[in-house]
Amino acid sequence: MQDNRVDMVTLGESMILFQSYNQGALQYEPLFTKSLAGAESNVAIGLSRLGKKTRWVGRLGSDPFGDLVLTTLSGQGVDVSHAVRDHEAPTAVYFKDFKRYGDPAVYYYRKGSAASRLSPEMVDEAWLEGAGHLHVTGITPALGDHTAAATRKLMEMARKKGLTVSFDPNLRRKLWSEETARETLLSLIPLCDIFMPGDEEAEFLLGKLEIEAYGEAFLNMGPKLVAMKLGAEGSIGFTEKASVRAEPFAVDRLIDTVGAGDAFASGLLSVLLDHREKIADGLGEAALHEALRRANLLGSMATQFKGDWEGLPTLAEVHGILDGEKSVTR
Repeated sequence: MQDNRVDMVTLGESMILFQSYNQGALQYEPLFTKSLAGAESNVAIGLSRLGKKTRWVGRLGSDPFGDLVLTTLSGQGVDVSHAVRDHEAPTAVYFKDFKRYGDPAVYYYRKGSAASRLSPEMVDEAWLEGAGHLHVTGITPALGDHTAAATRKLMEMARKKGLTVSFDPNLRRKLWSEETARETLLSLIPLCDIFMPGDEEAEFLLGKLEIEAYGEAFLNMGPKLVAMKLGAEGSIGFTEKASVRAEPFAVDRLIDTVGAGDAFASGLLSVLLDHREKIADGLGEAALHEALRRANLLGSMATQFKGDWEGLPTLAEVHGILDGEKSVTR
């Protein structure tokens, strides 16, 4: 009998990423590399490498790019049995431009994609079969006219079925207006158990506050745990009982920051899923600190590789670093 149990299921859009081979300006670069990209699939791959069973759900075009998404994810141990192929809309693509200093510029070509056509009527309870946890981001609600309603329906369905739910706002200003983004993201926070904003996203949602005030405000909206990414200052976690800080891991070689937040989510969830039954009643400080430390480690590692997920570590590699208390250098 087939075992359909998974630790986590996630819904989102996976795209094809094109990057200049020589990291030159897009308009002059003649050669490009091609790979998979997408916040939710990044998390699914990250957790799979850390020993968790994961399932990715999404819509893809009936095209070679959709084939590449499925073969890549399945090759990384992710269940793609519930992915849907659209015969009328394409798989999305995007480009990274490394010409500028700091974060690379990103150019999306995802309007009218198969994923943007997701609607509440398409949400299927079978997506959650055998799952203990649902992870969603604020990207999917921004993709189309009905994707926010579909995301909400799946979150509500997961809560009714007893799954825990995590929500990363993953703000993408290029995809929607700031007013719509703020209103939609705030409306979804009460439907999650674990909320994981960055400090800039927290400010976008609530205005300028002290870090501790953000934690209190988000907890008051309904989540049982808030994990905030603080960039070079590490991270901080909040529950009703305590707040816990975790120091960052040193990075000597910064290559590409895209995907670092997804790596953080993978590291965090890889620990929290082992304590899933305790999240509602209050996670202990030791477990929360362990989750934040691992999240910080994976986030730092992701910045040192070109690509969204290629540098994500295995569980053995994570233990090797954490047990030795080594700085991440390469």
